[in-house]
Amino acid sequence: MNPPPSDTADTTGTTDTAAARPPRRRVHTRARLLAAAGELFLTVGFARTSIEDVCGAAGYTRGAFYSNFGSKEDLLLALFDDQAARRMAQLEQLAAACEALAPRERARLLVEALLRVDPAETGWILLFLEFRLVAARTEALAEQVAAHDRAVARKLADVLEQALPELVPPGASAWQAAAVILAAREGLLARTAAGGAVAEELLRATEAVLSGLLGRQG
Repeated sequence: MNPPPSDTADTTGTTDTAAARPPRRRVHTRARLLAAAGELFLTVGFARTSIEDVCGAAGYTRGAFYSNFGSKEDLLLALFDDQAARRMAQLEQLAAACEALAPRERARLLVEALLRVDPAETGWILLFLEFRLVAARTEALAEQVAAHDRAVARKLADVLEQALPELVPPGASAWQAAAVILAAREGLLARTAAGGAVAEELLRATEAVLSGLLGRQG
């Protein structure tokens, strides 16, 4: 049986051969590792998935893994970064599409986009909650998560300043508004991840309150 493919000349993840690697091949390897990890994390959870599991599912050696990621935690944070980038792009597109709408209707659509998620995304919510609890028990990992939170808040702040200024209340900065929006969204999604009538009622109540406030402000 042939060994699984590796990005390196050996399985130690040495930086000399990694530096000489064709960029396209490395991007492909990284993408396969991320895809395999995402499927495993969503199926069995972060704690129960090992680096060996990810390598086996992607068809690579540990050397290929460590030439792309420093740890399983780094891999998961990269997945979260990708998810956040997609959400930001969707929000920007929606803001542009409803720019001509009346303030209240525009606010309603924007709030709904921020709060509601596709059923397929529920697994990502639960995965992030699991990871946040794990990180809270380890100082170094907690700082990694905090750095991720700050980076996502900065990206959302840019979106608010450029496309959604009505979501920034008077007296607050775009970064402050972004940080609060993200924290509130995460808490709300944690409360509604299981779905059902109670979750739907909470979502409708939150949308009504925020849409009213933002529509009036606009």
